[in-house]
Amino acid sequence: MRPEPLLPRYGTDTIAEIVPAIAERLGVGHVEHNPLPEGDRWVLLMVDGLGWYNLAEHADAAPFLTDLAERQGRAWTSGVPSTTVTSLTSLGTGLPPGEHGMVGYSSRMPRTGELFNALVWDSAVTPREYQPHATCFERLRAAGIDTATVAPERFEGSGLTFAALRGPVFHGIGDERDEDLRVELTVAGATAGPRSLTYVYERELDHTGHTLGCTSPQWRNELIRIDGLVEHLREDLPDDVRLVITGDHGMLDIDPAHQIIIEDHPDLIAGIDLVAGEGRLRQLYVDREPLEAVAARWRDVLGDRAWVRTRDEAFDEGWFGHVSPEVSLRYGHLLVAMADDAALMTTTQPRELNLVGQHGSLTPVELTIPLLVC
Repeated sequence: MRPEPLLPRYGTDTIAEIVPAIAERLGVGHVEHNPLPEGDRWVLLMVDGLGWYNLAEHADAAPFLTDLAERQGRAWTSGVPSTTVTSLTSLGTGLPPGEHGMVGYSSRMPRTGELFNALVWDSAVTPREYQPHATCFERLRAAGIDTATVAPERFEGSGLTFAALRGPVFHGIGDERDEDLRVELTVAGATAGPRSLTYVYERELDHTGHTLGCTSPQWRNELIRIDGLVEHLREDLPDDVRLVITGDHGMLDIDPAHQIIIEDHPDLIAGIDLVAGEGRLRQLYVDREPLEAVAARWRDVLGDRAWVRTRDEAFDEGWFGHVSPEVSLRYGHLLVAMADDAALMTTTQPRELNLVGQHGSLTPVELTIPLLVC
């Protein structure tokens, strides 16, 4: 029997609440039940792909992080879909997905009808037009707090960076393996003033998981390296600087035999005008056929393997938090989130067929992220 989906508790303990909690400690804004300690200088390390359950499964590879998790760690969640575009924008804006409108890896642009990939920003619609809300970093800077980003240099000025994380002074890293430079820039950002927030982005765990799997030796080696990076950071940062570590989603490996090619199933592809989203949570746009008829076919084919919801049903269940009217049309008419260990693939995106580790759905493994403080 299919379990119920894990629904984020927006406003309480999701990725959108992390930076507002830090901001309150810096004297900006107010949150209920702030779990963070007092502090005037903060470093926030985002480890892309670091899920709570992924860390627990490989606890022996990350003794420093595991000790933090066991002593005082909190299991929070990302938003829906559990994917980088959506999560980083919730982190940066403090808003649930239904308000900031970065609705997934890919979606249909309502104004143009094009398939829009937010990672590469392949649209003439500008990031500020698409995501106009001020970020937490902009609000902190306006309040006189020093903010900085330490991340790969190619992300400076990218569409996603501007939409999700605009505001800090950007310190780019050319060689992502130069951890001494990363630590040096982080310490400089954290000590730039009496009140500060420095955001640090680490992406290799996610990249390795997608290409080789999150149970591969290579993924474990990346986790070992990141555990050492966190310990190095903690040693070099002044004692009064608070270090927060989190992730944007978890991940699970998909056996190629468990890939469901949508176009290979006439009852699935019939009536679908555009396939978007992630393999673990597809957003399907239906313009010409009755939506309920299409939804019924998907439910018949997938049964307990997936949570199949119309757009309005997902809204009513709270998948995306409060959904603003200007955002609602970005979501697919039909949302299909996998509940088992399969993925919905499409021949319109052949590069995705090579992905091993995947994420996006509402399972605990994908949705649950760590919140660690030291």
